[in-house]
Amino acid sequence: MTLFGSLHRTIYSLWLFLASLDLRLSEVECTSAAEIDRHLEMGVQMLAKGQLHDALSHFHAAIDGDPSNYLSYYRRATVYLALGRSRPGLQDLDEVIRLKPDFTAARAQRGGVLVKLGRLEEAHIDLENVLRKEPTHEEANRLYVMIEPLKREVLEAYSSVRTGRYHQATLLLKGIIEKCPWDASLRELRAEAYEAVGDIMSAIADVRVVTKLVQDNTEGYMRLSNLYYSIGDVEQSLSEIRECLKLDPDHKECFQFYKKVKKVNKFNNDAQEQLNNKEYEECIATANKILRDEPEEEEVRFLAYDKLCQCNTHVTPSQAITFCQKALNIKEEPRLYCEMADANIADEMFDEAVRYFQKALDIDENLQRAKEGLERAQKLKKQASKRDYYKILGVRRTASKKEISKAYRSLAQKWHPDHYDGEEKKKAEKMFIDIAAAKEVLTDDEMRAKFDNGEDPLDPEQQQGGPGGHGFNPFQHFHFHHGGFPGGGFQGGGFKFHFN
Repeated sequence: MTLFGSLHRTIYSLWLFLASLDLRLSEVECTSAAEIDRHLEMGVQMLAKGQLHDALSHFHAAIDGDPSNYLSYYRRATVYLALGRSRPGLQDLDEVIRLKPDFTAARAQRGGVLVKLGRLEEAHIDLENVLRKEPTHEEANRLYVMIEPLKREVLEAYSSVRTGRYHQATLLLKGIIEKCPWDASLRELRAEAYEAVGDIMSAIADVRVVTKLVQDNTEGYMRLSNLYYSIGDVEQSLSEIRECLKLDPDHKECFQFYKKVKKVNKFNNDAQEQLNNKEYEECIATANKILRDEPEEEEVRFLAYDKLCQCNTHVTPSQAITFCQKALNIKEEPRLYCEMADANIADEMFDEAVRYFQKALDIDENLQRAKEGLERAQKLKKQASKRDYYKILGVRRTASKKEISKAYRSLAQKWHPDHYDGEEKKKAEKMFIDIAAAKEVLTDDEMRAKFDNGEDPLDPEQQQGGPGGHGFNPFQHFHFHHGGFPGGGFQGGGFKFHFN
């Protein structure tokens, strides 16, 4: 009897516990249902206001609360598609149709998504199912009739690329991609066609979209990097190859290309900095490293030719002319014609300089650098028939003050009038004055700048605008005797020359 009583009490206690638990679960379910409804309502409101990310958060919460509500998936799919996220949008539509196979609106929407993805066979099946139930469904009819012609156009586009009819392929694919914008394979095909006709920027635009359409697309970033490298944009090429390595740090091809591009980009930046700092010898050495590391890609080699053109102008003008021409063979730019003209000026080929500045103006008649350069080259050409201080001292136009002073000392010793007699002495006297004048002009920054621009700062006519002007005497600070020689240089019965 005691045993039965104990058992009875145990069963009764268990029943009370289960009843209590059931009551609490019912309360939780009621609370969850209310919360789900609130999330759905808020999601719809956010969607109506265009606050898509907020709407998405509410629909996430509603689905977490009730994974069997097909309308929650349908609404979330609408938000995903509005955000351009076709993959999760399509997954939600798949779930809607699994939960409610007769939901025509979802099937019609999925058919439209499948068309945009280029999955035309699957779209055909969905749209047929919709039209069986609703023959007058406007959007389904519009999409359904375009599928067969689209299939034929896609086949024709692939055939055009295979047979080298790239221009025709790009025209065909333009219309196809407007209808199937989320088909990555079509954009890759068009990028191939664009690349084949040399339209690299259009190819880049298509591959850029593909990297967004295809998840973890290391190959897409590798291709982008190669495309940018092919047009000489090594900095952007480096940026794209880094994206590949972010997705897969062990990607062998990306890593190998990364090492190469990183090195070339550094050389290019270093050479530019050296050019800016007027470190011309260093600039030449660095630019040559680009040529060493990139023996084939002309647009990348152009970066080196350009730097070698500019830097050699200040070191070896004849070499500068060679590299300027190599750069011009790749890109016929007005700036490069100006660089070539400057190199010719440095090499004292003024006729050529005039011609190249004129070529720059033929391309861009408003280019101020070319206008000023042409005027300068014409002055220098005229000046060349008169006194040339660089030639007097036998130095290059790019010579440093140290080189000029050294040449002056050597020539002053050579042409010292005390070393000569008779007619030779008169010649030496004239040469000595010319040497002194050359040093005067070329060691003074302001006078040298005037001379380099085609104006002789020691020519009274040029300083005063023509004959009759009261020009300054370039030797007015000297005391002359012994036939007009500077007293500071010659003293007593003979000449005593003092080197400054």
